[in-house]
Amino acid sequence: MAMDPSSTSSLQLAMAALVGASLMAISAFYIHKRAVDQVLDRLVEIRRKLPQKSDTHFEEEEGEEEDGDTEEGDFEEDFGSDGYAIMRQQSQSRLSRSLEDSTLRRYGISSSLPNVSVRNDWLEEDAKFDEAIRVRAQNCSASSLDKLNFIPTGLPSLQTPRRLEEGQSINRSGSGTRLASLGRLPRTPVGNAFESAEDSDEDGTEHANEDDITYSNENVDAFAYMISGADSKVQSSSALPFRGDGMNYVQDKNYRATINDAKPALDLHDNGKVDKTSRNAVGTETILYSTISQLRTTVHEPTNIEEEEVWKMIQECLDLRKRYVFTEKVAPWMKEAEPETNISEMRSDPFHFVPVEASKHHFRMEDGVVHVYASESDTTELFPVASATEFFTDMHHILRIMSIGNVRTACHHRLRFLEEKFRLHLLVNADGEFLAQKSAPHRDFYNIRKVDTHVHHSACMNQKHLLRFIKSKLRKEPDEVVIFRDGKYMTLKEVFESLDLTGYDLNVDLLDVHADKSTFHRFDKFNLKYNPCGQSRLREIFLKQDNLIQGRFLAELTKQVLLDLEASKYQMAEYRVSIYGRKQSEWDQLASWFINNEIYSENAIWLIQLPRLYNVYKQMGIVKSFQNIIDNVFIPLFEVTIDPSSHPQLHVFLLMVVGFDLVDDESKPERRPTKHMPKPAEWTNEFNPAYSYYTYYFYANLYTLNKLRESKGMPTIKLRPHCGEAGEIDHLAAAFLLCNNISHGINLRKSPVLQYLYYLAQIGLAMSPLSNNSLFLDYHRNPFPMFFQRGLNVSLSSDDPLQIHLTKEALVEEYSVAAKVWKLSSCDLCEIARNSVYQSGFSHMAKSHWLGNKYFIRGPGGNDIHKTNVPNIRIEFRHETWKEEMQYVYLGRAIIPVEIDT
Repeated sequence: MAMDPSSTSSLQLAMAALVGASLMAISAFYIHKRAVDQVLDRLVEIRRKLPQKSDTHFEEEEGEEEDGDTEEGDFEEDFGSDGYAIMRQQSQSRLSRSLEDSTLRRYGISSSLPNVSVRNDWLEEDAKFDEAIRVRAQNCSASSLDKLNFIPTGLPSLQTPRRLEEGQSINRSGSGTRLASLGRLPRTPVGNAFESAEDSDEDGTEHANEDDITYSNENVDAFAYMISGADSKVQSSSALPFRGDGMNYVQDKNYRATINDAKPALDLHDNGKVDKTSRNAVGTETILYSTISQLRTTVHEPTNIEEEEVWKMIQECLDLRKRYVFTEKVAPWMKEAEPETNISEMRSDPFHFVPVEASKHHFRMEDGVVHVYASESDTTELFPVASATEFFTDMHHILRIMSIGNVRTACHHRLRFLEEKFRLHLLVNADGEFLAQKSAPHRDFYNIRKVDTHVHHSACMNQKHLLRFIKSKLRKEPDEVVIFRDGKYMTLKEVFESLDLTGYDLNVDLLDVHADKSTFHRFDKFNLKYNPCGQSRLREIFLKQDNLIQGRFLAELTKQVLLDLEASKYQMAEYRVSIYGRKQSEWDQLASWFINNEIYSENAIWLIQLPRLYNVYKQMGIVKSFQNIIDNVFIPLFEVTIDPSSHPQLHVFLLMVVGFDLVDDESKPERRPTKHMPKPAEWTNEFNPAYSYYTYYFYANLYTLNKLRESKGMPTIKLRPHCGEAGEIDHLAAAFLLCNNISHGINLRKSPVLQYLYYLAQIGLAMSPLSNNSLFLDYHRNPFPMFFQRGLNVSLSSDDPLQIHLTKEALVEEYSVAAKVWKLSSCDLCEIARNSVYQSGFSHMAKSHWLGNKYFIRGPGGNDIHKTNVPNIRIEFRHETWKEEMQYVYLGRAIIPVEIDT
């Protein structure tokens, strides 16, 4: 019977499909079997490589990831005398699974694969299947299932945690050593200071380690033992270390080492209490903060030859500065203390002149620098100073180093590292600092000493104070002859009538002494704000000391400001008074103004400021060369130092002078000095010399003067000029070589090399953000918070309260605005105030009273929280960080002095 052709073809197609499907199934089976065999082969190989001792640290991390907060809560509830046994049973029941999971993750095997851990219950479910496996194991080569059942030789025995003694407890909720595994916590009052614009903007959160805080001071030894035990196991293990990333691993290792090092230093007493005097804080959390306050991450060895060359150049710069800057041979704290009778006499009559015998010294002005000799016939110079050519050569050497790309990159990286290190310090220790401040009795920001390290005397009052004073004088002394103008003498009433003004018309807006938008980048308009009502005659009457009434109005106004300063008790000021260099008699005139008006306060000291106005005086015909200005400024000072009786009032006044300042608009264009510049007597053109030219010649003469005054037991005068507010960067290079401290310094943000050098040398910066905001730099762009984070020696100052501030406490106004805008904590404000006292020129006795008897010792040993309200945690961090940077630069060979620089 013939088949239908259509049915035949259908049968053939069905058979072909069946054969194809069978082949596909067989192929899939063998492919799957081969894949499983490969996975199991790899697992067996991994098992053979397991460490001989299990790492409890890994188990804790895996347990944390799987169980989270539930495990932590259960553990803390069950924790008691038998709590650890319960935990041990739970740990043993999960040990194999957690070990395999951690191993799979370590080697990159997906956790979604079948659980291949050794479980005997798999085979007990079916005896026949178990028998088949044993037969195959005897007769066949290893396959997928037999590899599961047979444990390779050489595997380590499983380790369980060591049982603690009864009564001991330990927090196993998570790793307590991973500083960089950051969670999210609500912000604390001080923990979120210096939040950068690049950081997360989430409300109410801040990076923190959730597991690092829970800590009991009854179990310090147990905690330290666990950490040290985990370290030894990790280091002795042959397994690959578990790392989230390189940075986490390094920080984790350093943190554990720090705790192990700090453990013997913990001073524990009854019931685990900490000695208050050792850490200046109480509470259980403070122990943890004190043990991890030092974050050591610096390596002294350079990575390559180029880096070593970079640090050698930085060393050269620091060594150059040491050659130039004047330092006293005998530090103030090493000198014999003055008898109490002398101190009380000076306080009762600070203007009393004590005759001093003249010495035989002789001086001559040579090439713009005073040379001192033992006698008139002697030819050997007693106090040689570096020549102008040497200085300009060294300054250009520093400028060349600043321009090298490798140096710029290295310094930039170190500065960024310092900034991030401080932020890490805050994350770890901010709450500890806050607790330490709470434990200091009687001290807070309001009753610690703060020094206004940069304020001009002519603008030391606020505008409302000046307005009240002018109205008062116009009402009480209208007939006082106050000025000679247009060929006639004029009374105060006539002066105001000539201006078509009455006392009733006056207000602060009409006075127009406050800086506004019109003064931004206009230093000339800012200087005009010194003229009340825009009239120079009112400035001459009320704000000058060399006028027809011999500065009586300014003296009365100054006394009122000093009384306000004394009423605040904890605020001090360093006022700048002007010497112009137009004539030598200016010194005697200024000194007589102080003595005759009895201007003195224990809350104030004085600096001399010299405006750089040679070009103005030259055009007016007052001077013929730059040498005339040098003569007018320094010859009277050398005369009174050699023979105080030649200028008795000046001698008494100089006992209150602590510094010398150079002021004026730095933004004016100037030519950079060359190595061979004209001598001051040869500078007869009408152009103003460059900033560094001014700075060198005033430094050289001041250096010689200080050497002479020191040899005679007189107080010395430091060079502390305005610098870096605007203008060229070489201003800051010159100041780095020559000056003790500077004012402003905001241009350091433009040079990472100079910024790093200023940090290493710890040169004081008296910064005035509100003043900068009115003249050269918007407040939000001011580098003050960045400088502070990086560890530069910064302080806040008011500069010109008359033009800038609204209240009578201008310095507190500066602190207040900075604290709110930049989120400074109480510890930050107190540290800045402490810096201001160190930068100031107040006497050793005053600083001892304000900062503590050991204030001159570096580090926490010189800090007294009961006087400064700065915790030792912060001081120790700053000191250790600076030491590590110095060792890094000097390749581990830096000599760190015990005492601060004078």
